Formats: sequence, C-alpha cells, structure tokens
Amino acid sequence: MGRTRRGRKVSGVLVLNKAAGMTSNDAVQQAKRIYGAQKVGHTGSLDPLATGVLPLCFGEATKFSQYLLESDKKYRTRIRLGVTTDTGDADGAVISEASTAGIGAAEVEQALGAFRGAIKQLPPMYSALKHNGQPLYKLARQGIEVERKVRDVTVFQLEMTDFDADEFELELHCSKGTYVRSIAEDLGNVLGCGAHVKSLHRRAAGPYCEQEMVDLETLRQIEDQQGLDALLQPMASAVAQWPAVKMVESTAHFVRQGQPVQVAHAPVNGWVQLLEIAENAPERFLGVGEILADGRVAPRRLVVHD
Repeated sequence: MGRTRRGRKVSGVLVLNKAAGMTSNDAVQQAKRIYGAQKVGHTGSLDPLATGVLPLCFGEATKFSQYLLESDKKYRTRIRLGVTTDTGDADGAVISEASTAGIGAAEVEQALGAFRGAIKQLPPMYSALKHNGQPLYKLARQGIEVERKVRDVTVFQLEMTDFDADEFELELHCSKGTYVRSIAEDLGNVLGCGAHVKSLHRRAAGPYCEQEMVDLETLRQIEDQQGLDALLQPMASAVAQWPAVKMVESTAHFVRQGQPVQVAHAPVNGWVQLLEIAENAPERFLGVGEILADGRVAPRRLVVHD
C-alpha cells in the first residue's frame, strides 16, 4: 500500500525570487512548508550564489516542469577579471590571479563576439549534472574530475552594460543548459587573465519574469491560505506560449480517456495546450497534447481537477 502524502492539495506555479546563499532545494522545502503543500518541485537549479526567478511547480503543475526546464533563460551577471576560482564563481576558492593591465571595455567587447549565437560549451565540474548517478559537484568536492561531453547551446543576446576597472556586467538571453560560469571562465581564458562570476541574477525563465517574483519573507507574512494561493499562477501558464486547441465537452471526454481526437482548426504539428470550452463557463485547462501525423490531437500529459 502506498504511503499517504501529507499536506494539502494545491496546484499552480509560484515565481519565487530565490535569495542568495540558499540552494534551490532549500527554497523548495521552505515554500512547501509555508504553503503546507503535498507536492512542490523546482524547474532547474540556480546556484546558491544566484538570485532571481525560480519557478516552483505545486501539485498537478509538476507535470509540466520538464517543459520549463527546456525553456530559454535570461540573466544579469557581474564578472570579475583577473581571478580564477575552482567553482567559476565567487563562492569558490581562488586558484590563480593574473594582471588585467591592458584589458579594457574594448578588449572585452571584442572577446564577447565569440560567445554569441550557437556555441559549444563544456559543463563545469561544479554542476548538478550526473555521472554514474552522482552529481558532478559532489565528485568535484572530492577532488575528482571526470570527462564531460561538450554541449551545443545558443546565446541569443550577450550585451555588456557596465565596465569598471576589472569588473563588468552582462545581460544574457540563452538556451537551456547554458552555464554562465562557463562563459565567464572561457572569456577569462580568451583574455588571458582568468575570470569568475561575482554575482548572478536570473531575470526570466521561460514565460516567467522578475516582475512576477515574490520572496519567501513576503510569503511568511501572509497568514491565510487563500492569500498564499492567490500568488500562484495557473498551471496553463507553464505552456502559455504553445498554441491552444479548444474543444467542447463531448470531445474533451475522449481526451480524458487518453484517446486522440479530431479538432477543427488545430495546428498541423507540434505540441499544444488542451482547453475545454463550455457555454457560460470559463475555459478549463486539460493538459498538453501533440499533433499526430494524421492531424489528430493526442493527449500527452493531463491534469486531474479536484
């Protein structure tokens, strides 16, 4: 017999402003306690040093966290030249220092050109990627380095917004799996002086942006569940950028049974939101589906409404 989950059933997405100094898992556990929720998960780790947008999926919304993992991200980062650390950021131990004489904004700007567009990147050892089931950062702490595969990532935007002596600020918009620490380290190698991330702030993750964030302290000050739940965005927001396929109740019935259906005016391919429409009632989010080769809409991940 399965173990009974403790906590209340609540579903939605919280756009949390993760504070510096805590892990993403710490943030999840604290939010879970505040909400008294049964089930909460994050949508991709932020380093302890980092702040900013960390979408947390509650309840049925956890079914769509994988799509947020695959989404683009936006960051603001401050990079320190002349100092290399073992983690690639300010939380690590300094392993080398070098002069930054002769390196100004023009030299940095010229070097940045190689990091725009489609690039190849070697994931850092201090990352949550796993090797034989073990997170790389745990191996790194033991002084163990293993071979990693180079990744293809895309940097859509990389703009320097401030330069001050041996530090500068960048605004980035990048594809999933891009490591800002790796950009800092590789940039430092190109400039010949080394570099590391001094601070990192995530401004957006998929459809969620920093204007929607709420911090843990604000949550703690809300005394009623209704007030907390009002801060959750609907489950459908996780896939809001996907085309919507709307269907009447009779068609939705077959979708709930897991059966592909024919829906007029549906897209010809790709993934879609599934919405049920009824007269004098708001649209109801059913989950997500995929368009089959014959044009039918096949349900892939469905939600359970209370």
